[in-house]
Amino acid sequence: IFWGIVGGIVTPRVYERRNLDVSQARLGGTAIGAATGPIGLIPLWVFSPTLSSRWITAAGLLIVAILAVAFARADPNNLCVTNGGFVASQLTNGIVIGIIYSLMALGLTLIYSILGVVSFAHGEFYMIGGMVVYYMSVSALFENANPLVWLLGAAVVTFLMGVAFERMFLRVMNTGQIERPKEYAILVTFGLAFFLQYATQALVGANPVKTQRFFPFPNLDIPSQESAWLIKTTSGNIRLFDAVSIPNPRFTAAAIAVILLLMLMWFLYKTWTGKALRAVSQDQQAAAVAGINPNTMNTLAFGMGAMLAGLSGATLVQVFAWLPQVGIPASARAFVIIVLGGMGSLPGAFLGGLLVGLVEAAGTGCIPDTTRAAAYIPAYGMVILTLTLLLKPTGFFGREL
Repeated sequence: IFWGIVGGIVTPRVYERRNLDVSQARLGGTAIGAATGPIGLIPLWVFSPTLSSRWITAAGLLIVAILAVAFARADPNNLCVTNGGFVASQLTNGIVIGIIYSLMALGLTLIYSILGVVSFAHGEFYMIGGMVVYYMSVSALFENANPLVWLLGAAVVTFLMGVAFERMFLRVMNTGQIERPKEYAILVTFGLAFFLQYATQALVGANPVKTQRFFPFPNLDIPSQESAWLIKTTSGNIRLFDAVSIPNPRFTAAAIAVILLLMLMWFLYKTWTGKALRAVSQDQQAAAVAGINPNTMNTLAFGMGAMLAGLSGATLVQVFAWLPQVGIPASARAFVIIVLGGMGSLPGAFLGGLLVGLVEAAGTGCIPDTTRAAAYIPAYGMVILTLTLLLKPTGFFGREL
């Protein structure tokens, strides 16, 4: 850690003194210092090579390997050390949940890239989506309907809520009547978050709710040549290679999220409206000259962002117990993801969601005190956010905050 700090402080100064590219100097110096100490830092300062992503990736992998060895020596009886199948299951479930996090974060990224504001009510739309699915699933009118109908209901409700909020409270930012529009957006979205949380609690109460599995798996056994099961499914879970187990609700939620992500990419890159949204995100004035109405695109972007958050919650209400308070950690997690991936970057939001999901799964499974594992989940996001802001403020693909 000491040499990582030294590398992060000294390396940018060395590169700046020699008029070299310093964009990767802090991150590269920190990674190389933490991985190799003075053995790597001294040649780095003497020869000052161009620090590409390959250098940083190699140093990062070496740090992970060193930490893994240190963890194994410190706690040799931990399941993450003794049971490879457990590790594989945790990482697989991390990827599965990370895909859903990515869907939620993409909604916030879409809002930021078009409107230029961070919606602190994003997690409340996530909460509303889950609540809509639950109450449709227990209502006399929709309880026997296909779960896709419940998802459609969540999408419509959250989209209309997002559109209405943008028209009533955010549209005024473009009229010049607001002296500080960015600060106004923060305050008004915070206000919406509190209103939605407490209004929902007043309407439905504070008791946790949860839906049944959307789609039970059929019983299926596909043996491999080595006699272990290649794929084995029951109504409750899917098991791969007789080692990796994925619960049915998580797998179903991730599959739905993947389909939604593909549909979103098709919409943004293949339709005129999607291309118009991307044009407005790049240059609103040029888009207006080309005949695109920026106000309409702003409304559409906020509605779609709210809808993506709502659909994320709609898929996860079968996985987690749902409360009106679930929106607060969801907003924090989405913000961590978009900062990690890069503000306004769609690929960055996807990769950031996967990484956060993996870190949460690994941390929850490998922490020695399993009784308190879930309590540490918010801390992982804060650590990721802190390291990102210190080492690479631009995130993976974005620009500096």
